[in-house]
Amino acid sequence: MSETPGLRLLAQDEEDLAILSAHMQDALVRVADMTFVPKPGVFALVGSRFDWVAAERGVRQRRQVGLHFDRVLKASRKGFEKAQAEDVLNLLSMIFTMTDAPAGVVDLVFSGGGAVRLEVECLEGQLRDLGPRWQTTLQPGHVGNGEPPTT
Repeated sequence: MSETPGLRLLAQDEEDLAILSAHMQDALVRVADMTFVPKPGVFALVGSRFDWVAAERGVRQRRQVGLHFDRVLKASRKGFEKAQAEDVLNLLSMIFTMTDAPAGVVDLVFSGGGAVRLEVECLEGQLRDLGPRWQTTLQPGHVGNGEPPTT
């Protein structure tokens, strides 16, 4: 069986980011695998995303993924410490709010109250799968949708 090609997605508006957010829902990200480089204004992370499309076919898989945002003016975090590099965060959603078009903020919301806020000149985000898929026995669940959390 051949490996299916990975996702390569671009976000330049709220609708695009909603698609990236859906694919990144329940991605696991180590604190050490997130970084902000002020010059050239890039925020990047590497994580393992749960493949919700495969889950609809009854297959539970994860895949390493890279996500980055360009034209970032400032990055801030809350709910976790950079020094806790090995802590793993569960990404719930990504939301863009325009402030002074085309500028705005991108909020990466993690379970447990953690968040990263990116102040951006404009929305330029990219997602790319980085490696092969692997099987997992657990499928993420969310309190309130009838499923117990299993991540």
